[in-house]
Amino acid sequence: MRLSIRHTTQYRFKEPVVHALQRLRLTPKATQGQKIIDWKMSYENAQKELEYDDQHFNTVTLVSVNQGAKDVVVQCEGLVDTEDNAGVIGQHAGNLPLWSFTGQTRLTKPGPELKRFIRDVSSTGETGLDALHALSDHIRSDVEYRTGETGVHTTAEDAVKLGRGVCQDHAHIFIGAARAMDIPARYVSGYLMMNDRIDQEATHAWAEAHIDGLGWVGFDISNGISPDPRYVRVATGRDYNDASPITGISFGTQSDELTVDVAVEQQTIQQ
Repeated sequence: MRLSIRHTTQYRFKEPVVHALQRLRLTPKATQGQKIIDWKMSYENAQKELEYDDQHFNTVTLVSVNQGAKDVVVQCEGLVDTEDNAGVIGQHAGNLPLWSFTGQTRLTKPGPELKRFIRDVSSTGETGLDALHALSDHIRSDVEYRTGETGVHTTAEDAVKLGRGVCQDHAHIFIGAARAMDIPARYVSGYLMMNDRIDQEATHAWAEAHIDGLGWVGFDISNGISPDPRYVRVATGRDYNDASPITGISFGTQSDELTVDVAVEQQTIQQ
């Protein structure tokens, strides 16, 4: 499947910028089942400083904001070909050893509520891939998908307590529980072509777990499926902080408003 993607992010600052740097993880991965046909990034009131691959093989673009700017626009556009591998990414790659995905982070670390949640899933007696599918189903049924009640700093434990969250929270809960079950797990940020619309207000997030004999396998907890050709992987990491689309620092002002527009649609491949 060939997917056309357009992604626009706009920052507005309260006061003119004195100095600011933005770290962008917005370039899709060239990985199994996914081929980048074309990808372009452009900037208003900012300029590219350098580009590199981080420890997770994410492409990172560092941009500086023009002094005196009060708003910045980052525009991404391109074409990506995807295949249906039933969510299986395959063997581990990257500069981090597999065991590094078994340790908890602040965002994934289980507290009393998540530990109780894990015991409920473990009581089914299922193991391996079946246990992870059961875990995904349990999260989806017990943690309602609802926007506006959690944020980028919400932990998996907090989301379980609240009983509500978004795709980011579902992924963190899954990752924290899988690691507690001694299964390596990681966070994925990317794009999803929706069946009912082209335009969206955010990127998507899901999780991957490493299964003996299969390698990395994807789980979209929020939608209750394994990623298919409608999904485009952009960045991976131990949690959201490693894979966030945009992070940055600024001096002399702070961001006042952030808007995101994403459009994903299927394109016809010319023979």
